[in-house]
Amino acid sequence: MSTPVRCPACGVVNNVDPGRPGPRCGACKAPLPVGGAPITVTDASYQALVLSSPVPVLLDLWAPWCGPCRMVAPILEQLAKKYNGKITVAKLNVDENPDTAQRLEARSIPLMVYFKNGVPVQRLVGAMGLSEIERSLGLSN
Repeated sequence: MSTPVRCPACGVVNNVDPGRPGPRCGACKAPLPVGGAPITVTDASYQALVLSSPVPVLLDLWAPWCGPCRMVAPILEQLAKKYNGKITVAKLNVDENPDTAQRLEARSIPLMVYFKNGVPVQRLVGAMGLSEIERSLGLSN
């Protein structure tokens, strides 16, 4: 079964076999994020990777100096692996990408914004555990 993966370089959606090692974008040949790892979003790639994503996106707005952000990082990696192909977990550094952070009204971090069909449907503020994030997003069983 193939999984839709949006290329972080050019935004093209590729159908990727999860068992295939080292997949690359069919359009630009950039490596594709597979295996359930968070992707990096920038001001330049926000439209293509978040708003135009074919799957829901959990966007983490963070900064390297933020202790709670660092605490949430391994939890987001777990989410990315657990829900690989069902949701995309993405990270946006607010210091390096102020336009998107301002557009999303990031007044406090960590801030996680959950998008479905390019529309923000849930905002989670502060450090949270895996089960709390899953429950808040309706991912838990």
